[in-house]
Order: sequence, then C-alpha cells, then structure tokens
Amino acid sequence: MEIKQSEFVKSSAEVDQCPAGSLPEFAFIGRSNVGKSSLINMLTGRRKLAKTSNTPGKTQTINHFLINQQWHLVDLPGYGYAKVSKTTRDDWGKMIESYLLNRPQLVSLFVLIDSRIPPQKIDLVFIDWVGERGVPFTIIFTKADKQNEKKTQKSIRAFETAMRETWAELPPMLISSSVTRTGREEILGYLDELLTATQ
Repeated sequence: MEIKQSEFVKSSAEVDQCPAGSLPEFAFIGRSNVGKSSLINMLTGRRKLAKTSNTPGKTQTINHFLINQQWHLVDLPGYGYAKVSKTTRDDWGKMIESYLLNRPQLVSLFVLIDSRIPPQKIDLVFIDWVGERGVPFTIIFTKADKQNEKKTQKSIRAFETAMRETWAELPPMLISSSVTRTGREEILGYLDELLTATQ
C-alpha cells in the first residue's frame, strides 16, 4: 500500500459523534507514551498529522484521519498512567470500550507495545479484555531503534510467553520504529491485506 493522501477528519468525545458512513476503520491504541502518534505520522509520511508529545495522555479524543479517500485511520486515547485525574481516565476507558464494541466500521485494532520493557500487566489485561470480546487485533512493538535487534527479540519472546498463559493462539505481531521507519512497509502491506479482505 502507498499512502498518497491523508487528512484529519474530526475528533470525537463520544462514539456517536464519529464520522458517519461505512468506510473501514483501523484503530491504533497503546499505553500512554508508547509512540502511537509518531507511528501514525511515520506510516502516513506526515510529520505532524497526529500530535506528538513527551507528556503522556496527549490524545484525549477519538481522532479520525481519512486515508487515500478509502479508509479511516483512528487514533484512540492511550490507556494507563497518564498524568490526568482518575475521573478523566475512567471517561477515556468508557469511550474506548464503547468505540471498540459498538463501531461496526472497525476492521482491526492495532495494540502498540514498547519493545524495550518487560511485559506489563496493564497491556496484558487490556489484550485479554479485547480478545474476550472478539475484537480483531494485531500487536505492534514500537521503538525498536532504541535497542539492538537481539534485545527486541528477547522482549517479544517474553511478551509471547506471558500471553501464552491465557492465549492458545497468538495474534499477528509486527516490529516498528518511527525513527528508522522500520516496519513501515510490513505494516502498510498488512493493512492492505485487511482492506482487501473487506471488499
């Protein structure tokens, strides 16, 4: 897939405010500060399409971007320990849950995991929640440029081991770096396969 056109459509605080129509959607989510916005910008080739920040919790709404006039890329709020009030985190949780369970346009969710750190309970709990509800998803390990390939593979194996405690079959997994553009072609190719399957 080649992304020739990408544009911001709208931000929504509620699922019923999301764009109407039947265009397929691919949503991206991850723990706060996992590099989600940077990955979206890398995939689209737009440096400032999604807002990046060193402060966790920058994304606070459901953000839709129209890609090639064919599908929506959806930037969801991060989950986890953002420096916001518990009430705000609870509101985000309800918004994310409502989107994932009530948005028929959603084709697949991409869950971003920091490749540098050991398996985190919050990621595993979220993934189990998604799986139990039948939401199709893929894992993308981010920030692969921050360490050598051997350490990245070790992190992935540790995550797979942790998942196997509750999963009989593991989901697809991809590796990325928004700095070196590692994984860009693989992710776009995978998106293309999913998009073709919806037609």
